[in-house]
Amino acid sequence: MLRRHRSALPALILTSLYGAALAVALVVTLVSGDLGPLWWLTLFVPVAEGAVVTPQSLLVLVPAGLAWAWAIWQSLRGPLVEWPPEQDRNIVRLRIALYVAAATTWLFHVTASLSWEVGLVINSAAMWVVVLRFMWVLDGDRMFTRGLGVLGYGGYTVIGVFDLVGVPALDRAEPFCALASLIWVALVLRAQWDDDRWGRATFGYGTASLVVPILLTLAAMPFSGEAGVVEAPSVVASVLITIWLARTAHDLAVPRHQPAAQTALET
Repeated sequence: MLRRHRSALPALILTSLYGAALAVALVVTLVSGDLGPLWWLTLFVPVAEGAVVTPQSLLVLVPAGLAWAWAIWQSLRGPLVEWPPEQDRNIVRLRIALYVAAATTWLFHVTASLSWEVGLVINSAAMWVVVLRFMWVLDGDRMFTRGLGVLGYGGYTVIGVFDLVGVPALDRAEPFCALASLIWVALVLRAQWDDDRWGRATFGYGTASLVVPILLTLAAMPFSGEAGVVEAPSVVASVLITIWLARTAHDLAVPRHQPAAQTALET
């Protein structure tokens, strides 16, 4: 496994360090009854008022931590070593944009409780660049698809800037930006399915990032009073989208083996 990926050793070290911190936090929680260290390490938000150690709370926090550990490994291990890097300038620039977007997705989740607006501006701006760079690489890219991405992530950037200056005038536009962003991701996934540069696992993570958080939100409704349950879907969404972005960049290091089918991103 370590020999298959270019950055496997650093990724394994960082994943192990996070796993060790997670184990220590779990022991502290079990011994002292203090959820604080484990809560911050897994959900990255202030501890809910009145939260106590229960099997239900641990059932949320421990899987959340394991999910972040998996995201660290998947994101940092890099492409496969036996495949030479693609030299095309547009692909190199898109890969850089994807890695930056993956990092800012994690940063947005981690800093949301401190400054939601700053995290939103940074992450949405990074995704906006990804949208623009994709048009030089993705087969079948269309102006409609780019327009949705620009509307969604560009809109989020503007909303965040307005919120930072204390003018929440565009908050009503947020659902439209969310919908445009989701449709853009779905259209890109449709194109990835028919493009041999991206593996099925990458497509699977991207699809899961759209579907699983919705299912978890619905499943968590009867347990909304339990500690950490409300934050669980957002953790899963951040983990899955981070992995999808990073793996999309990893797979682009693979040279195309056969002509990809020309894929229209919309009907």
